[in-house]
Amino acid sequence: MNSDQFEGNWKELKGKVQQQWGKLTSDDLDVIDGKREELVGRIQKRYGKSREEAEKEVEHYLH
Repeated sequence: MNSDQFEGNWKELKGKVQQQWGKLTSDDLDVIDGKREELVGRIQKRYGKSREEAEKEVEHYLH
């Protein structure tokens, strides 16, 4: 799934993203608003992961 598809399907994906990364708050999800880079940043912050680790998780999740 590319970034445009991710953003376009955000309303559908929002619940699944919160299930996958339970530490993300509703406020986080509102800020992410379908932006892949924002999701990576929030995962990085909430889970204390490196940017590379968070990128890999998101990439794996989206494919």
